[in-house]
Amino acid sequence: MERDDIIEYSLDAHHSEEEGRRMRRKIWLVTLLLAVVTTVEVALGAYWKEWMPHSWHMVKWTFVVLTLVKATYIVMSFMHLGDERRNIRAIILLPYALFILYLVFIAIWESNYVHWVWVNFL
Repeated sequence: MERDDIIEYSLDAHHSEEEGRRMRRKIWLVTLLLAVVTTVEVALGAYWKEWMPHSWHMVKWTFVVLTLVKATYIVMSFMHLGDERRNIRAIILLPYALFILYLVFIAIWESNYVHWVWVNFL
């Protein structure tokens, strides 16, 4: 008995082999870019203090920037936001960008206050 509730998605692809190659190439490029950025982050975290011991605050900002680059690239490619018009991308990404900047500001502000309290009262 043949089941009629199973949908054969491979018959409904609607793209040629060239388009399939192009999409696979894009997936490999995205994977390569994310792997390179992650490798740079890990290398910086592991060796920065040995390379430049007096600039640890730059590591933090580098991690923030690289993480935002990765998050933006993931959203643009895997969530197909890169295929949308510029205005729609701005409407979707601008609130998130403002919220992330707010969180970074609060984290820096509060860490400076905690440092000030430790220096002056402890």
